Amino acid sequence: MDIKTIGVIGAGTMGRGIAYAAAFGGYRTVLEDVSPEMREQGAAYVSQTLEDGVSRGKVTPQQKESALRNLTTARSVEDVCREADLLIEAVPEEMEVKLEIFTIFDKFAKPGAILASNTSSLSITEMASITFRAEDCIGMHFFNPVPKMKLLEVVRALETSEATLQACVEVGRRMGKEVVVIRESPGFVTSRINAMIGNEAFYMLQEGVASAEDIDKALKLGLNHPMGPFELVDLVGLDVRLNILEYLHKTLGEKYRPCPLLAQYVKAGRTGRKSGRGVYEYAKDAAKK
Repeated sequence: MDIKTIGVIGAGTMGRGIAYAAAFGGYRTVLEDVSPEMREQGAAYVSQTLEDGVSRGKVTPQQKESALRNLTTARSVEDVCREADLLIEAVPEEMEVKLEIFTIFDKFAKPGAILASNTSSLSITEMASITFRAEDCIGMHFFNPVPKMKLLEVVRALETSEATLQACVEVGRRMGKEVVVIRESPGFVTSRINAMIGNEAFYMLQEGVASAEDIDKALKLGLNHPMGPFELVDLVGLDVRLNILEYLHKTLGEKYRPCPLLAQYVKAGRTGRKSGRGVYEYAKDAAKK
């Protein structure tokens, strides 16, 4: 299966990062978002990230120019569907929203196009079930920040074809990712383990076992984690983590019940770096990054 054009739906944190990886990997890349402002910010992010790469010596000027030529934006999902060989949705982590996108994909995507979700925990099989092309549906779980994180989880749903799987593995490799192939299961690998670690950290914080700073320090220095669980959840978003835990609790049982303190933080609007306040507080300029 020859993938030449990749469409990315959603120009938020994950979507713009995926667009960067696709354009840098040599694919014609079309980035779409319902918000004109988000589309502009997404394209600007790709340009600035490439420029930063040049200044650090990680990207050549030629690679930068090539990637920028590969990137365009679109105003509607339908427009992207008509030309993309691979469609990757990066919309909010809510099944209703993703089902709506997959319905549009199924109606407007050209025959043989691959329909992928960047979900970190939800069922690809359920998304595929509302289409007439379940064999073309797959999960491609990227990690934040996409330009820096090397891992890509490629998630095989119940009816995903071998051709679809292999095409997405090759796309991941061309994007410079280390690819792991996973049979669909709630939370896949990383989200399932991270959710449990992060949730236990919140229970420890709630019980007064240690401060957030000391819990983070203990896991970084004692277990060699690159980030502490609270630093990570502030980056990912406390609301995103809570949604994942609620889904895992529903599908896998009591051991994933969300810590009440995490739910309380989300209700208070403390969603992490994006809001300027999560477990930790951030300056306004840092929250925008």
